[in-house]
Amino acid sequence: MDRPVLISAEKVSRVYHMGEVDIHALRDADLAVLEKEILVVLGPSGSGKSTLLNILGGIDSPTSGHIRYRERDLAAFSGSQLTDYRRASVGFIFQFYNLIPNLTARENVELATEIVPDPLDALETLDKVGLKDRADHFPSQLSGGEQQRVAVARALAKNPDFLLCDEPTGALDYETAKHLLRLMQQINDQTGLTMVMVTHNVAIAALADRVAKMRSGRVTEVTENERRADPEEIEW
Repeated sequence: MDRPVLISAEKVSRVYHMGEVDIHALRDADLAVLEKEILVVLGPSGSGKSTLLNILGGIDSPTSGHIRYRERDLAAFSGSQLTDYRRASVGFIFQFYNLIPNLTARENVELATEIVPDPLDALETLDKVGLKDRADHFPSQLSGGEQQRVAVARALAKNPDFLLCDEPTGALDYETAKHLLRLMQQINDQTGLTMVMVTHNVAIAALADRVAKMRSGRVTEVTENERRADPEEIEW
């Protein structure tokens, strides 16, 4: 794909010290994320994909190597610059929705808009994910799929440069997961928002522009799909 690089990992390693044992979560991992693409990062549990996602998002830092965002090295960011990066540039979607239970759907989304300089309207964003009529419902009054769509709206309302999605369908049933994946494709088609989606589900790779495979802390292969499949075409 002939698109500019938005963010890249260059020879990134991450070692966690657990007592006398060193855990090598990443080993010289290289990955470039391109503007406006859907990139699926595929690998088994323990392959390092979530660690890489957290480092791209500024949640964790590499033991060695570099993360370059629009050609700027995150390692050179001050603490306040890194906080601003996490707040304004990155939208996070996790397997578990992390909604605040005593806030409505609208209030959960509005909470995210209060910390960024150029947010989208909370109610309009809920409308984009098909939940305008559920805006005043609490998480306990929503299905799992609806809660995940609120989480998507919360990430979108920050108006970020890209989304990082860690097993976003992991807690959903088959049909609801397909609905969410269709929504993510539609958002990418309509807005050009870059998305990085981590999953162990091989079938989901067909929905991406490109697929990065990970094993034992390394990116072993990056391939480009000739076409993006529709969620209705895949099964798992």
